[in-house]
Amino acid sequence: MDPFIKRIQQINSVEDAIKELESETKLSSKLKEIIDFVITAHENQYRKSGEPYCVHPILVASITAHFSKDEAIIATALLHDVVEDTNYSLEYVQQRWGYDIAHMVDGLTKIVEIREHEFVPSNNTNDAKLISSALTFRKMLIASIDDVRVLVVKLCDRLHNMLTLSALPPNKQRRIAEETLVVYVPIANRLGISTLKNALEDLAFFYIYPQEYKKIDKFLKDNEHAMQLTFNNFISTTKSLLEKNGFDLEKIKIYSRIKHHYSIYLKMQRKGISLDEVLDLFAIRVLVEEDIDCYKVLGFIHLEYKPLISRFKDYVATPKENGYQTIHTTVFYNSKIYEIQIRSFEMNKVAEYGIAAHWKYKTGEKSTTNLNWLKSLEFSNENVEEFYQETKDHLYTEEIIVYSPKGEIFNLPVGSTALDFAYLVHTDVGKRAKACYINKIKKPLLTELKSTDIVNIEVSDKEIARCSWIEMVKTSRVKKQIRLTCSHRQKEIDELYGKNIINTVFSRYDEDITSKFEVESPYKIPQILDYFKHTKLQVEKKIVAHRGLMTRFKILTSKIKEFKFDNMLIYSNFSINSVSFDHCCHPKFGDDIVAFRDGSNAVIHHKLCDKAYNKILSKNQMLFCKWTKDTVYQYKMLVSLPNTKGELARLLTHMSQYEIYILSVDFGRQKHSYRQYCDIEFEINKSNIDEVRKIIEKKVKVIEFFSKKDAYKN
Repeated sequence: MDPFIKRIQQINSVEDAIKELESETKLSSKLKEIIDFVITAHENQYRKSGEPYCVHPILVASITAHFSKDEAIIATALLHDVVEDTNYSLEYVQQRWGYDIAHMVDGLTKIVEIREHEFVPSNNTNDAKLISSALTFRKMLIASIDDVRVLVVKLCDRLHNMLTLSALPPNKQRRIAEETLVVYVPIANRLGISTLKNALEDLAFFYIYPQEYKKIDKFLKDNEHAMQLTFNNFISTTKSLLEKNGFDLEKIKIYSRIKHHYSIYLKMQRKGISLDEVLDLFAIRVLVEEDIDCYKVLGFIHLEYKPLISRFKDYVATPKENGYQTIHTTVFYNSKIYEIQIRSFEMNKVAEYGIAAHWKYKTGEKSTTNLNWLKSLEFSNENVEEFYQETKDHLYTEEIIVYSPKGEIFNLPVGSTALDFAYLVHTDVGKRAKACYINKIKKPLLTELKSTDIVNIEVSDKEIARCSWIEMVKTSRVKKQIRLTCSHRQKEIDELYGKNIINTVFSRYDEDITSKFEVESPYKIPQILDYFKHTKLQVEKKIVAHRGLMTRFKILTSKIKEFKFDNMLIYSNFSINSVSFDHCCHPKFGDDIVAFRDGSNAVIHHKLCDKAYNKILSKNQMLFCKWTKDTVYQYKMLVSLPNTKGELARLLTHMSQYEIYILSVDFGRQKHSYRQYCDIEFEINKSNIDEVRKIIEKKVKVIEFFSKKDAYKN
């Protein structure tokens, strides 16, 4: 933890709190007046830890002053609890200290009101509800705050609350820690205040995952001395290298820093590695005077040590969205790997203190800042799993930097495709993307991008629904957009499909009967057989009423019949002799499908097939179709079994309980191995591959699992 934050944690008296504030900023007569007022206003109020309540706002002001010397922000930090916890009104604050401070105090009071109404009670033990309500709180918080300084003060307030969290009962500790990680850490990151972000992460981590925290903490304490000695040697060598090449060591600064606990934990989770395998627990940071010196230092270091080019990142030329600028490189030295960060002193100030480091107003400028750029913190989906994925996408994954043909810079998670890039440029560009050029070479839209790629997207005149691509794009934002587009497309298809089925039924009488007689809820027609038959009767009645008795005889002779083909049922008033699957799409058993009439043949497509969509729009004749319920689905899997007697028998017994019929077993034993591998083919009356796989995984570790038979092959 930062030494300053550790010092704040130890203070519990009014006198020491005021001394700390004085050490951070010169106390003007206005600030002294507010301090005296705060002490009086909070008189006879005490925190759960037993200290006088006024210690809290004074220390929050000290933390705020550490990041920003703006008097109005420090004054607001001192007054932030007055309206909420004392008898003094907002009007009193405004009358005595002005609109600017009162406006920010009002913003902080609103945050408390939102939180009380929107967050679940602290005694709730449902993690999903805690996180979901925290997400709602964050969205409302961002939407309601019109001055970014309010968020800076609130972050400092939250930091001091986290430093004194031990005074609260365990259920409240976890709830507040969870809220901190979900609500405040992303805001601190977006504001670029890494010192606050790191401290909040570690404090929350300590209460949410105490065992994991203690394990990492013990490892660092046990190994810190040995690692520091190694780094001291590397720092000494690097200083000599730079001095030899003309750098004045009094004008630059080189020091080591240790990765904070939660950052280590995230890297272990993200890469699936142990604590011993985290390469960059320590890094050295080189601070220089001018921006150009960053590149000079980089050049000398790369010439002296062997760099790992794959881990090189230049955030000086291409800053992150929150203003972060640093060159990251990793090198070999004495058979060890070292991470090096190179930045100017000004870049270091921005990296540590973010927006608070350069908070200035021009004369006469309105004292509020537009927060449109913070809207990226608002996620539309309340699903907890999606929230965590989006948080990971936005904050914690390694990034690549790509360019538009005009040189615009875009940051994307590693593994992103050209289609991810298209959606990042603009949602409309993503929806209409039809081709891409990467470094002037035409490539598929699902091509994985690399740092420094120049990407050009060709767009169509209309939206293109790529519903089968959801799992092949990287970012959850794009997955959601594709899902949304395909949901709209499905509704449109169901509507048109239903009309086309009815038009086909009456095609002997009229090519487009639905344009003459209205059909209620046509989207239900391809989904519900009885509704299809009911609609047919309703249309017949309308025709009879319109045309008379002679028409009735002609229409009523056309009855709907069932035609069964292996795994498919077709319902039509025309004779259907065969079923075939078009080569353009490969629907598997259970997939949503549509059927087109081609004489006496039914041609099956996946419901979201582009070719099928064009045929639907062209009003091609269509048939009601569905899979048969008694279809048997074939699967093949490779499983890993412990090399102990009876394991295969136990697995087969387990499978038999679910009416699984075994087709073949190929059993391979490896000498001197604890595991053995088994290739099994089987049949079951279930089409959902995920559901079937879960049945197997209850008993054994699955290496590979897939459906053996695609419908179009039959």
